[in-house]
Amino acid sequence: MTEFADRLHRSGRRMTPQRELILRAVDRLGHATPDEVHAEVRKESAAVNLSTVYRNLEVLEELGLVRHAHLSDRSPTYHSISDHEHFHLICRNCGRVDSVDPVLLVPLVEGLGREYGFVPDVGHLTVFGACVSCPEHAGEHTHERRTLEQ
Repeated sequence: MTEFADRLHRSGRRMTPQRELILRAVDRLGHATPDEVHAEVRKESAAVNLSTVYRNLEVLEELGLVRHAHLSDRSPTYHSISDHEHFHLICRNCGRVDSVDPVLLVPLVEGLGREYGFVPDVGHLTVFGACVSCPEHAGEHTHERRTLEQ
């Protein structure tokens, strides 16, 4: 928390008790919507309301202390920057969320830079699809993988 407090201070802001509660909640939960962060914070302090959580998540993201991604059609999902940089794979069948190391995207990132002069925000990337562990779709994945390899 000291590093986060220093970063807040350098931006002209301070580590308030509410911000500290919110940062700890995001860190504990891994990936969480503002409502989930609020519920977690309320376990320690009933004085923090939902609008305080939203406002502080925006400030914390602006300062690079948390990130958000859209893992569903609901609210954005926040995660701590203390976790490794990653992008997300979401199974539409079972809802499984996998955090993936962005090294897998190096060829894509380099190609986008070379061809389009574009630098993607990989930490914001979410890829929707289907995982092979869904029994009702296991056969489809095997076929798709073979097709792509040919």
